[in-house]
Amino acid sequence: MQAVRTVAQQEIVPRYLNVARQRKADGSLITDADLATQEALSHALREILPAAVVGEEMTEREQVEQWLAGDAGLWCMDPIDGTSNFVNGLPYFAVSVALMRRGRSVLGVVYNPVMDEMFHATKGGGAYLNGEKLPIRTHAPPLSGAMANVDLKRLGNRLAREICTGRPFSSQRNYGSCALEWCYTAAGRFDLSLHGGQKLWDYAAGSLILEEAGGSMCGFDQDDFWAEPPWQRSTIAALDPELFIKWRDWVRSHR
Repeated sequence: MQAVRTVAQQEIVPRYLNVARQRKADGSLITDADLATQEALSHALREILPAAVVGEEMTEREQVEQWLAGDAGLWCMDPIDGTSNFVNGLPYFAVSVALMRRGRSVLGVVYNPVMDEMFHATKGGGAYLNGEKLPIRTHAPPLSGAMANVDLKRLGNRLAREICTGRPFSSQRNYGSCALEWCYTAAGRFDLSLHGGQKLWDYAAGSLILEEAGGSMCGFDQDDFWAEPPWQRSTIAALDPELFIKWRDWVRSHR
């Protein structure tokens, strides 16, 4: 947590609202802050535990090589999750770091430097926000009254149409940072979450934080979330277990 906070304060905060940007081959944004944060954090994490490192801003070949080399221990990071928000001055972005062993996360840290909110979890040790045990809000509404985080652009046409026209929940948001969306669900700020395809660094830390807060998650086709393909993983999630079942069944029946 200290390494993440220090790097964020040194490399991200000074560049907020004042950073050079460019487009990657896939059309997504990358900035000097992304690259500087990834480099600084890679060094800091290896000092904590010498292990392979997968970062979003590496080449695909480097990511695969590190993944294959890190079965016994792997750092997985997104230096700035929500880069589009970062460059446009929207204070909804985070540094996301996970330690993974044998393909599963055992430690997760997600830090929003603008809000100074530090989410973290360890496997079997619970989840926390700035030292307060998660979840913060535990009362779950019925599905019809739920607040949902839904990323529509990565859903299939039928499911996206059904979400828009036959909305089963009360209200929907999508703010553009997968890591924070996991954490907001873990805290009870969102009741439901839905995403059509997250990368490894999108879910590695946040999924553990939700799981340790008592939440549930699965993929579109697999009840075991971790059985989904690691590089492109669909997500159905909720904090309350009964609400999760209703949400999972609704999503799958409308695909």
